[in-house]
Amino acid sequence: MIASAGLRTHIWNNNLKSIILLALFPVLVLALVYAGVFLLASADTTETSFVRYAGQAFDQTVYVTPFVMVGVAIWFVIAWFSHQAIIDASTGAKKVSRTDEPELYNLLENLTISRGMPMPSLRIIESEALNAYASGLSEKKAVITVTRGLMNALDRDELEAVLAHELSHVINRDVRLLVISVIFVGIISFAIEMGMRTFVFRRSGNGARGGMILLVVSLIASVAYGLAILIRFALSRSREFMADAGAVELTKNPDAMISALEKISGRSEIEDAPKEVRQMFIDDTAKASFAGLFATHPPISKRIEALVEYAGGHRQTDASVPHV
Repeated sequence: MIASAGLRTHIWNNNLKSIILLALFPVLVLALVYAGVFLLASADTTETSFVRYAGQAFDQTVYVTPFVMVGVAIWFVIAWFSHQAIIDASTGAKKVSRTDEPELYNLLENLTISRGMPMPSLRIIESEALNAYASGLSEKKAVITVTRGLMNALDRDELEAVLAHELSHVINRDVRLLVISVIFVGIISFAIEMGMRTFVFRRSGNGARGGMILLVVSLIASVAYGLAILIRFALSRSREFMADAGAVELTKNPDAMISALEKISGRSEIEDAPKEVRQMFIDDTAKASFAGLFATHPPISKRIEALVEYAGGHRQTDASVPHV
């Protein structure tokens, strides 16, 4: 009963966070527009009034707000229909059928039948790395992607455990939140980073006046970037623990999940994948700043400890799994 209530709360929180992130997206865009308009206003070298710059930028931002809202709506439509193509293109994933990969397809199909849910589409990344992820905005549109390296390194039970883990992300609504954060909203952090680099390069030699403008625009962009960072906090690290537990519930085999994680540890990096998309992986080896404050995944060693303590699993190796 407690576990069921905890899962319902997790799903409810994911749905709420998805709504909040979508609502914040126009705010982030308008903050960027204001910063951009402020830059254009400051380009008038005959005007020295900082207050006037700010007023002009505000008035023009208000004027263009309806157009920004239309642009946001268009982007949402594009992202809704094209998010999977964007994710596939960023990771090099290719769709496969039962004929292409019968064992993989049958393993996933058996899991979905046991859970009474639609069969997700399958993708494979031709990489020697050991990784996997789920994507899609609903159970009917779900996609499970695995690497070739994962298929080659894991035995049947371990591969089934990983598929069950990713299927649990779909059931728990983690996937919808991840797609919204990565595709619908995550593009903002990239735009801010590039814009600030360009501004610093162009304004670096303008003395005290340029320094004051740089400070103000930096503050504005920092606010917008800070809102984008909320995406990371929205992605609860507990989602991986819950998906591991969901895999055990589906397969009744905690040892297979533990063994799969042990093999994945230290071998999961897909170098070409954008860092935003890596948030979706079963494991992300990227080192987080601020003592792990912005880490989107718990260490694999902690996940294995949880499976041993709460699911009755057993480590498959004597050596402890390194923290990643």
